[in-house]
Amino acid sequence: MASRDAPATERAPRKKGRPTELERAQRRDDILDAAVRLLVADGFHQVTLDTIAAEAHVTKRTIYSYFGDRTDIGIAAVDRLRERVLGAPDDAHDLAELAAAIVFTLHSDEAVGLHRLMIAEAGTLPGLAERFYADGPRSYIAALDRRLPHPDSERATALFALLLGEPHRQRLLGLREAPTRREAAGHATSALRLLGLD
Repeated sequence: MASRDAPATERAPRKKGRPTELERAQRRDDILDAAVRLLVADGFHQVTLDTIAAEAHVTKRTIYSYFGDRTDIGIAAVDRLRERVLGAPDDAHDLAELAAAIVFTLHSDEAVGLHRLMIAEAGTLPGLAERFYADGPRSYIAALDRRLPHPDSERATALFALLLGEPHRQRLLGLREAPTRREAAGHATSALRLLGLD
């Protein structure tokens, strides 16, 4: 993850007038990238919308137009990760491909940073844990369940647990590096084999 102390890259000046959909999507990503860097480093209670706005080179009003408060921004970052994995139609990935994508994404630096943040702040921000679980783990479990040969929520939950497993705990503790795509696929294959789904 990039350091906040690193020099800012040159940005092209923004055009005046209404932004295109592509420009709006890029601006949204810029805000989320800035917010994740700050929130993961300092936590919800140390980061203000003003600091996020400054880091993202936008106004606070722009942030409100896209998200709302810091909790909404944190959940939007979780949603963005989910969209990267589950944004494609259900028939675009088979079970093995989805399992590998879940491992690769949820063991990434960004996802692990957000997971740590949610654990640290869940007791102080009402509703955060419920929103994180609904938009994160529950949605991955549902997607796995839809791809099982015979849908079974308990088996899908067990598979999701194996896709995180001890390597994810080690990632949360900073004891392990993020997996490569090949390593993620190997982890997913092992989890599927343990449940007789390979």
